[in-house]
Amino acid sequence: MANTRTASKTSATRKRRGRTQSGSSRRRTGRRWSRHVTEHSDALTLEKGVFTSRDPKRIAASLKRSAEKSRRRKVSPFRSALSMLTFYINRAGKSLPASRRKNLMRAKDELRKQLGKA
Repeated sequence: MANTRTASKTSATRKRRGRTQSGSSRRRTGRRWSRHVTEHSDALTLEKGVFTSRDPKRIAASLKRSAEKSRRRKVSPFRSALSMLTFYINRAGKSLPASRRKNLMRAKDELRKQLGKA
């Protein structure tokens, strides 16, 4: 019985080591997975700095342009653009300042207007 425990303990340790090694390499490249999604999304190719703009109309227009130009998206341009904006807001979480959150929420409303969903 002692041998089976040792063998299973060894295999568990190997498994953990495997995870740790891949996890550490993944941490380096995957630390900003949400950034990777916004930059390499299958649905949209976003313009640089689209979410840093202070003008909700400019944010909405940029998302609209990207969504309408995209050939890779699987849903309507409206849903695709709104999903990306919501994704950005949600991933920023509590670290997003209230003023920026308010601005991005206004961009959602503007996007609805621009795409005729308001």
